[in-house]
Amino acid sequence: MNGFLPVSKEELTERGIHQLDFVYVTGDAYVDHPSFGTAIISRVLEANGYTVGIIPQPDWKDEKSVTVLGRPRLAFLVSAGNMDSMVNHYFVSKKRRPGDAYTPGGEAGKRPDHAVAVYGNLIRRSYKDVPVIIGGVEASLRRLAHYDYWSDSFKRSVLLDSQADLISYGMGERSIVEIADALNSGIAVKDITFIAGTVYKTKDISGVYESILLPSYEEMREKPEAYADSFRQQYQNTDPVNGKYLIEPYPNGVYVVQNPPARPLTTEEMDAVYDLPYQRTYHPSYEEKGGVPAIAEIQFSLISNRGCFGGCNFCALTFHQGRTVQVRSHASIIKEAEKMTKEPGFKGYIHDVGGPTANFRRPSCEKQLSMGVCRERQCLFPKPCKNLTVDHSDYLELLRKLRSIPGVKKVFIRSGIRFDYLMADADDAFFRELVEHHVSGQLKVAPEHISDAVLSKMGKPSNDVYEKFVRKYHMMNEQIGKKQFLVPYLMSSHPGSTLGEAIKLAEYLRDLGYMPEQVQDFYPTPSTVSTVMYYTGIDPVSGKKVYVCRNPHEKAMQRALIQYRNPKNYDLVREALAKAGREDLVGFDKKCLIRPRKGEKAGSVREEKKESRAMANRKKGKKKTIRNIHKKKS
Repeated sequence: MNGFLPVSKEELTERGIHQLDFVYVTGDAYVDHPSFGTAIISRVLEANGYTVGIIPQPDWKDEKSVTVLGRPRLAFLVSAGNMDSMVNHYFVSKKRRPGDAYTPGGEAGKRPDHAVAVYGNLIRRSYKDVPVIIGGVEASLRRLAHYDYWSDSFKRSVLLDSQADLISYGMGERSIVEIADALNSGIAVKDITFIAGTVYKTKDISGVYESILLPSYEEMREKPEAYADSFRQQYQNTDPVNGKYLIEPYPNGVYVVQNPPARPLTTEEMDAVYDLPYQRTYHPSYEEKGGVPAIAEIQFSLISNRGCFGGCNFCALTFHQGRTVQVRSHASIIKEAEKMTKEPGFKGYIHDVGGPTANFRRPSCEKQLSMGVCRERQCLFPKPCKNLTVDHSDYLELLRKLRSIPGVKKVFIRSGIRFDYLMADADDAFFRELVEHHVSGQLKVAPEHISDAVLSKMGKPSNDVYEKFVRKYHMMNEQIGKKQFLVPYLMSSHPGSTLGEAIKLAEYLRDLGYMPEQVQDFYPTPSTVSTVMYYTGIDPVSGKKVYVCRNPHEKAMQRALIQYRNPKNYDLVREALAKAGREDLVGFDKKCLIRPRKGEKAGSVREEKKESRAMANRKKGKKKTIRNIHKKKS
């Protein structure tokens, strides 16, 4: 008997289990590691006395594929996996990705599009009356009506499209145990309407108090501005302390009700979650296919926190994990690191210590814990809040402890540093040790853009903050005698970015002497402020109109401008410069982005004007001589 949760009838028999309490259907292969949501939820339920079996990547074309573990006593649990299935399947261009890192051997095509809805309906065809609870990132971010980029359509709550009974949204450890206890006590699933961090459907909202009635699904489908208004209210109610009940009306008297989020885990509770008996690798049945590629990214990494108060508009983390940062204790993290050093394949390098943002190790301010996060203010944008507590000392102490563990040669930080938070710290101790000990030759940071107009739509700090960070980073390297580089992540065609803004970014890269190897187009994923902008043309927070690049060809031009030195991008760059009236950037001057084609004159505005004047002079019969321009002194 292996230490994994059962995935087959044979493994149930080995454990002497006649009927499971829960059957978990997931779009990922089964990896029993705390970086995988399926593993966490299953182990938490197990720790609370419930039996759980896993059906990883069932064949959605075969109804029998969800029956292999039999009928669960309490409920089916359903998740698309660690990633949204559509993001997993498609590039932003909507072309299919060639592989899937969460599948044995990296094979593509082992899960359906919109996996949560497909799995839910698949279960319903075989089990009409068994409760179905959906969760994970895909369900969480689709818990209410939303824009679907891949079909370019406005969709209902996934609760309705999946025929599920409940959504457990957010991280789910609290709500799933409460759901399990309620079902186990004999409460019918239709009556489980009282659990924080869940979404349910009903025809009776008379008992829902302190609620906000959102625009109806039909109204939002017809009027994009109604959706922008709805999302603003959703965005303002993502905190467990001050969040309201949200009610979304549908035809035929149906309502989808979102309860306020579950309370964040305490440090002790997070420690307990990460101390559960994970096998820390993939199920042995995948060995013959070469394992599951996704394990490579996280096998020697440590999760130290959850939640993010950074507030980037294109990121759904705050909508999923919340703005209140939750942390593990040093003892818990060190215990996991010591286990890691004894694993096969460990070569002395801890690849990452972090979470959504590595250098967040505490809530942004004390009042968050008693009063909740501010509804209409951000912690870091546009400027750091005066109540923000900036302190890296705890994280620094943790990193020092990890560096001293026998067998550990180097501890890297790969999950990202919020540089504006770092720059707000008056104490340079962490910055110095970051540069000295935790950078592997290059540090990846995410300025995303350099135009303040675009940055303001992204929820990112102004460019001058990044510039100050760059100067300080290079100064720190010089002081300690190292030559390390910065790798900036940049995004093209984000709402607010015109061709003109894209050209500004290209000019910045020209002056920097840097051409990024990869460029990320803005990807409109569900439940982000930026996606709402993309769909509606309205900033849901301010209510103001926003320029949106939706044309694929313009998107291609914006992306090409960031990589203007690539010869393959020449035609697109030339077209973009012409369209924006910036042909002064075509020529041989050091400030030009591209050269004219062979045999073609430089296309700068200045030269074109000079040439047209010369032509006019020739037509008038005037000679173009030096004397005509510079008269000799008498």
